[in-house]
Amino acid sequence: MSQYDYDLFTIGGGSGGVRASRFAAQHGARVAIAEAQYWGGTCVNVGCIPKKLMSYSAHYHEDFSDAAGFGWSVPPARLDWRALVAAKDTEIGRLNGIYRKLLDGARVAMFEGHAVIEDAHTVRVNGKVHTAAHILVATGGRPSLPAIPGKELGITSDEFFHLSALPKRTVVLGGGYIAVELASILNGLGSEVTLIYRGKTLLRGMDSELGNFLAEEMRKKGMTILFENNVEAIGVGGSGGKQVQLSDGTEITVDCVLFATGRHANTAGLGLEQVGVGLQENGAVRVDENFCTAVPSIHAIGDVIDRVALTPVALAEGMVVAARLFKEGARTLSYANIPTAVFSHPQVATVGLSEDEARKQGTALRIFKSEFKALKHTMSGNTERTFMKLVVDAASDRVLGVHMVGAEAGEIVQGFAVALECGATKAQFDTTIGIHPTSAEEFVTMRTPVA
Repeated sequence: MSQYDYDLFTIGGGSGGVRASRFAAQHGARVAIAEAQYWGGTCVNVGCIPKKLMSYSAHYHEDFSDAAGFGWSVPPARLDWRALVAAKDTEIGRLNGIYRKLLDGARVAMFEGHAVIEDAHTVRVNGKVHTAAHILVATGGRPSLPAIPGKELGITSDEFFHLSALPKRTVVLGGGYIAVELASILNGLGSEVTLIYRGKTLLRGMDSELGNFLAEEMRKKGMTILFENNVEAIGVGGSGGKQVQLSDGTEITVDCVLFATGRHANTAGLGLEQVGVGLQENGAVRVDENFCTAVPSIHAIGDVIDRVALTPVALAEGMVVAARLFKEGARTLSYANIPTAVFSHPQVATVGLSEDEARKQGTALRIFKSEFKALKHTMSGNTERTFMKLVVDAASDRVLGVHMVGAEAGEIVQGFAVALECGATKAQFDTTIGIHPTSAEEFVTMRTPVA
């Protein structure tokens, strides 16, 4: 490989690209990486991290209210939006620096600028040419905008984290995890939120009962949710507001329209098609089971291949590529039983098959469900309820899916993901001693399947 400048040149300094580059370097490869915008990618800068930080902040208004039920007298609280954004930006800056240090510590050469692939072994960044035995594309995705007149008057999740002020009234368009998360954050911080979705239930692709239960809980928290509706056009309203025309004929005047209508692969301008790399209709890179494109020396991982758009999945894919190319003995990756959480209010978490997915496989099932008010809220006065569900193979007794809506759902379901990966049965759930009193213990105390 000495005929090239590097053994691996990675395009994209997000989670997947950085992980692949570091591990390749640790395996002895000479590695370079180029990033056109910000180190850490979407997750660190305009995704997972700032979203979770702002979700924490948005929960405090309920916490202050809940405290009264436990004897606390809390004076009227006031949000300082600029202070919140500044604190968030400080933490993001710290994480940007950590990513740089990780790459520097692994002796990975870093370039800041837009990279273009010129042939199977050549990348140009800022006018300078670099050659590599292997090229890895890890450029992630970006928000998609609907074809709506006046769409330029709206924003996406990218801009949300840098708003100069909290909008008093907001329309959020979409029904997926980004939509419900940002709607929950805005509502918790004090914005009057209307969530508009063309479908019949939230969180399409997850167990349908999760989306139905979440919608009712979000409404209880003061959000307006309009199903089977859409935004037809956006115009300028009075006092700088936005006039939003809906498909049902009504109009809403708001201060902000936030599009959460999906994401698409960030492949434009990389030169992929010119060198023979195949793209899907949505622009995502076509790869085989080894993350290799139609050009043997060019590989791709993460959101840009449009398989499972989750940061931990991109990390795992990066490690697979690094091991396959530069270490004896290849790693493997299974897309089964990938846990995920939605940081809405309340949270949603899931791992394994939904009931619908399991039934489509022709599996005879036993379904266990539980809905209850958490112990905390027996005194807080908060009306929030928790929902849990187990999907069990009736023949083998194996637990196929674990699903939850409720406080700390992500923290709870992570542990059960290990159980599913190990092939746990319902009988093993039943013999597990619960931690009392917790919400999590309900998963090991459900005994009677639903009819």
